[in-house]
Amino acid sequence: MAGIYLLLGSNLGDRQQLLKQARQGITKRIGSIMVQSSFYHTASWEMPGAPDFINQVIRVSTRLNPYALLYHCLTLEIEQGRRQHLAPGQSRHLDIDILYYNQLSMTSDLLTLPHPRIAARRFVLQPMAEIAPNHLHPVLNKTQTELLHQCSDTSLVQKIKI
Repeated sequence: MAGIYLLLGSNLGDRQQLLKQARQGITKRIGSIMVQSSFYHTASWEMPGAPDFINQVIRVSTRLNPYALLYHCLTLEIEQGRRQHLAPGQSRHLDIDILYYNQLSMTSDLLTLPHPRIAARRFVLQPMAEIAPNHLHPVLNKTQTELLHQCSDTSLVQKIKI
């Protein structure tokens, strides 16, 4: 079983309901959710004028290989209204990013692990540090807490109750 971390996000529609449906779909298709962070209200990163996001990080136990995992994440996004070729920086009903897959480090045309922009995004690091503060980034050799303290992103990331 692989231990993976996924970032869930939504900035369109009923964001809370969409994240709930995403967790249900993940449990059904990908694996058991072991831990989940709080929900965070986050400013849209590099998306001027776009609605704010609700984000959450979850740790999932899965038997899927990284490419099957990517396929199921994309399928869940499409079922919630994602257009096939959504350009970066566009609003979305559901976004699922694979942050970590065990301690795997890989780069291919389809997938880079760990996610290449973790260290630059406060909206990823805050919920990661909440649920896995000592999780070591396999390339940068720093914990999530260390990465959060060194992050230059000053975007709004605020824990909310849902």
